[in-house]
Amino acid sequence: MAVSALTPTPLIGTVETILVESRVVACDGGDGPLGHPRVWLRIEAQQIFCPYCSRLFVLKPGTGGETH
Repeated sequence: MAVSALTPTPLIGTVETILVESRVVACDGGDGPLGHPRVWLRIEAQQIFCPYCSRLFVLKPGTGGETH
């Protein structure tokens, strides 16, 4: 199985998928003090993985047209 360096793929467990309406999202791991530093991610196509916790952010169909 080829793994892309641009899209991390979790190898163990399940992937938490979060539907969003904006191309810019923030992720902090969601576990309070057990999370990770907040990172801002930009969805270029339809989805993006958080590089820290591998949460998958998926753009809802028909949303996310903003460019800023």
